[in-house]
Amino acid sequence: MVLSCQNISKAFNEKSILKNISFHIEDYDKAAIVGINGAGKTTLLRIIVGELSADEGVIAFSKDKTFGYLSQHQAVNSANTIYDELLSVKQDLIHLETQLRKTEAAMKSATGDALEKLMESYSLLTHQFELGGGYAYRSELIGVLKGLGFAESEFDKSISTLSGGQKTRVALGKLLLLKPDLIMLDEPTNHLDMSSIAWLETYLLNYKGAVIIVSHDRYFLDRISNKIIELDQTKSTVFSGNYSEYAVKKEQLRTAALKAYLNQQQEIKHQEEVIAKLKAFNREKSIRRAESREKMLDKIEVIEKPTETPADMHIHLEPKYVSGNDVLHCENLSKSFGDLTLFENINFDIKRGEHIAIIGDNGTGKTTILKIINGLLPADTGTLKTGTNVHIGYYDQEHNVLHKDKTLFEEISDDYPTLNNTEIRNTLAAFLFTGEDVFKRIGDLSGGERGRVSLAKLMLSESNLLILDEPTNHLDIASKEILEDALNSYTGTVIYVSHDRYFINRTATRILELSGGNLINYLGNYDYYLEKKPQLNAPLESSSEAVSGTASASKQDWKDKKEQQAKLRKRENELKRMEDRIEVLENRDIELDELMASSDVCTNVPKLQELSKEKESIVKELEQLMNRWEELSSEQEQ
Repeated sequence: MVLSCQNISKAFNEKSILKNISFHIEDYDKAAIVGINGAGKTTLLRIIVGELSADEGVIAFSKDKTFGYLSQHQAVNSANTIYDELLSVKQDLIHLETQLRKTEAAMKSATGDALEKLMESYSLLTHQFELGGGYAYRSELIGVLKGLGFAESEFDKSISTLSGGQKTRVALGKLLLLKPDLIMLDEPTNHLDMSSIAWLETYLLNYKGAVIIVSHDRYFLDRISNKIIELDQTKSTVFSGNYSEYAVKKEQLRTAALKAYLNQQQEIKHQEEVIAKLKAFNREKSIRRAESREKMLDKIEVIEKPTETPADMHIHLEPKYVSGNDVLHCENLSKSFGDLTLFENINFDIKRGEHIAIIGDNGTGKTTILKIINGLLPADTGTLKTGTNVHIGYYDQEHNVLHKDKTLFEEISDDYPTLNNTEIRNTLAAFLFTGEDVFKRIGDLSGGERGRVSLAKLMLSESNLLILDEPTNHLDIASKEILEDALNSYTGTVIYVSHDRYFINRTATRILELSGGNLINYLGNYDYYLEKKPQLNAPLESSSEAVSGTASASKQDWKDKKEQQAKLRKRENELKRMEDRIEVLENRDIELDELMASSDVCTNVPKLQELSKEKESIVKELEQLMNRWEELSSEQEQ
């Protein structure tokens, strides 16, 4: 065992945050602490590491066990470069290396007993150096830096010039290189892009020590954790398994607890009614029976009402108007900032009803694409056309669409003047702003609260094309799940940027990966993307190995393979688009048959003619699509 927490309690201003929290961490546990915002997750970590004192309870580390802690906000102040800052963690190995070099130099001129002593010392130093990983520590350091998203060109950057997020990554790198028996990480993925998060997952999965993680990244928790410590209403419950397994068990327990609560409430109500009737008889015997029942009722241990699932926030997204089938056409779009080219000549089309996630490393231009679509930034080249009847709703991760000096009430009433006071209050209440909360200034709200206001405005917009930039930032897990359900029920079109892979997996029907200035199309969710990405990259990797052979013949062979792979991808994408389009047309054809047979339409000649014309067009397009689909399928088989 590494850590034992027994009956930890903590209150702030007489408000209890943690009460009798107990759990233990074994040598190789990968544990996650989960709970809604304000449940006390960070508070618990700070108590464990000694930054806060518990009001009650005992924290006990096993003898000789070490720990390391990464808080959400790191104050890394150093004159070192990034590389030297991480190298400082390996001072013991650097010292050993220096001693080895000095001993080697002394051995050249020593003889007899002196030489023998030096050789013994050298053997001992070498053994210690090997045990500490001395022959690999520099390559390990470089691997950690690259894994956390630092390019070699950045290794010589001074710590003092880094952003807060970069400093956090440096602190995380130092902690990983220290290799304590227990690593504690508070929101470690907040400043990492997808490839860095995937690297960190692999690193922690293979880590020889124990890990405690606080994170809202459910995909990350799914891959890493084998134990979940849930904080709910000041209490803790420990579940074995990863996040998905926990979510299933939690829902089963919540359902059982809610049933028990409702049954007890029903029984209490029944007993109170019986007591009232017995007293109403106003006879000595019935009064004694009533008093006896009252005593029994007082002894009942009242079951607390379970937390609502998943929270009280309510989002209902529905477009006011239906857009045309072609929502957005983008052709040869390019954007640069000075000498930095983000992307060149990218093309894509968006159809009605699609839920598209744009993914890629930080700095590739994902948010820039959203801003260009929304008209907030001009493209350098290319055309961008919205379809018929398209109305855009925009969610900005920085919440620049909000006015800091306005109150919540003013923010809604000024943008939606047709709403009355009750409607505005009801809307804000759906996003957990009640009573005097509606008169708070936007500028005084937390990031999560601003996110909820932005979502409220998005819901009121009734737009049929939602453009969302990191919509899950600052939302707790319960709120993310509510947003996911709302988007999955939404009949309009969605295009968004997100690093939340669990969110992408649940809501995306298509993924556009922005990499190397190009967009790569994947017709599926995040799991599908992970499955197909290596298949797309494998031929390119094998062909690049062939290039390292001899000159022009190999180069041509590599180019041929690359072109062949591109054609294959294009054919697969076209097949999938056709299948999707055929399904849409066939469903519409069935709808038209039902409409034309309805009593309202069958006597309406102009409407019948309009529907017949649409049906004729659908049949014609279906025939063309089926012919083309057969051709492509045949080519694919060959």
